[in-house]
Amino acid sequence: MGAIEAGGTRTGVDKPRHSDIDAWGVTHPGLVRDENEDHFFLGSLSRGVVVDATSISSDPAAVVEPERLASFAMVADGVGQSGGGEEASRSAVQALVQHVSSGFHDAYMAENTDPQAFPRLLEGAALACHEHLQARQDEEQGARGFATTLTLFLGLWPHAYVLHVGDSRCYVFRDGDLTQISRDQTMAQDLIDSGVLTQQMAKESKWAHVLSSAIGGSEAQPVVSKIVRQWGTIVLLCSDGLTKHVSDERIAERLGSLTSCKLTCEELLQDALGDGGTDNITLIIGRTIKPADAEVGD
Repeated sequence: MGAIEAGGTRTGVDKPRHSDIDAWGVTHPGLVRDENEDHFFLGSLSRGVVVDATSISSDPAAVVEPERLASFAMVADGVGQSGGGEEASRSAVQALVQHVSSGFHDAYMAENTDPQAFPRLLEGAALACHEHLQARQDEEQGARGFATTLTLFLGLWPHAYVLHVGDSRCYVFRDGDLTQISRDQTMAQDLIDSGVLTQQMAKESKWAHVLSSAIGGSEAQPVVSKIVRQWGTIVLLCSDGLTKHVSDERIAERLGSLTSCKLTCEELLQDALGDGGTDNITLIIGRTIKPADAEVGD
C-alpha cells in the first residue's frame, strides 16, 4: 500500500505542500487469478533539503519542508504468460519512475516556453519502455509475452499531465461530476468510435478487453492529456479489474462521500471483490485538501 499525508489549516498558499495531499494506493490479486500482474507507484517530486538530524530543533521536519513540485502516480496492468505480464508491468513502472524523475527538472524549467516539454518527456519514456519490452520478447521468441497497460498522473499546479496506454483508466471527480480522462485503447472502443457497437453492446462483446495498444504489445500509442487541477479535485487511477465490476455511478458515489483516500480505496476494492473479483484489482486515489477545510489528522 502507499502512504497517506494530511495537513493543517493555512491561507495564502500558491500550490499544495506535502501536508495538503491525501493519497493512497492498493493492489489485490482478486478472487480468481493465481497471480497479481498489476503494479502501482505513488509518490512525489520535490525540491529542497531533507533534514536527517539537527541540533537547532527537536523536530528536524519543522526546520524546512522540501517544496512539492509534482504528484507522481501510475498503475500498470500486465499482459502475458508465465509471469511475463507481471514482469512487464513491474519493469514499466520502474522505467517510467527513473525516466520521468531524471528528466523532470529540465522539463519543469522549460515548460513556460516549451509547452511540449512534458508531453515529449512522457511519450518518450513510454516508447523507450515499449522498445525494451519488445526486445525482451524477441530474446525469448515470444514464449511468454511482455506487455502492459500504463496510466500515469503527473500533477503539477494548477495543471497535470496524464499519460495513457491501454485500458487502465484515469478519472477526475470535481464538483460532483466524474469524468473519465483516458480513452480505453481496446478493440471494443474502436468499434464504438466507428459506430459499429453501442456502449452496452461493447461491454458484452468479446472485444471488450482486447487491447489495441499496449506497452510491449504489437503497437503502442501513448496519449498525453493536460488537465486543470483545483483544490479539492479527486483523481482516481485504476486497472480494469475495478471497472469490470464497479460502475461509474458507484465510483462517483464513493468519491462523492470521500473523507479519506485510504478508506475509499478499501471500499472500492471491496465493491469489486463483492461483485466477483475476476481480475487483478489496482487503484490509486489522491486529492488536494483545501487549506481552509483541512484538519490535522484527516
